[in-house]
Amino acid sequence: MDAEDNRRHLVAVAHAAFAQDGSGLPVREIARRAGLAPATVHRHFPSRDDLLAAVLDGQVRRCERQLRAALADPDSRRALTRTFHRFGEWQVAERGLAKALSGAAFAGQRHEHAEAFARLVERAGAEGVLRPRVSVDDVRIALTAITSARALPAARQLTRVLLTGLLA
Repeated sequence: MDAEDNRRHLVAVAHAAFAQDGSGLPVREIARRAGLAPATVHRHFPSRDDLLAAVLDGQVRRCERQLRAALADPDSRRALTRTFHRFGEWQVAERGLAKALSGAAFAGQRHEHAEAFARLVERAGAEGVLRPRVSVDDVRIALTAITSARALPAARQLTRVLLTGLLA
């Protein structure tokens, strides 16, 4: 493996490890799971926080791509529904990363994502996709409720229930 392949492999392994076991997982354990020496990890990422930042940056970029795709989708019902389902699945599958993304380092990106989500909800409301009097805040509260699900079947069921109450 060349250096760039090692880096990509480390980020992928760290992503899976942090998602499963939380962002406090030691570098030594990530190196073990990657099949690499801890020194190799430290050559690419001097600290666990540097490795975590690379993983979180990837998550933020993925979320941005998904929001752009949702806003570009001409069907606001489909776009909002997919956004809810993806969020619920992400919350369960990557619970260990969700808390790390709530830190101050990503406040700007969270604000941008919130604005994009608000535009998506406002468009759905204007197109009659939402029930009357459902606000952006109502939809955000419903999205936040999904974070309580601990297993994928529960997240999917809760998402369906919430969407039933929000969509016209």
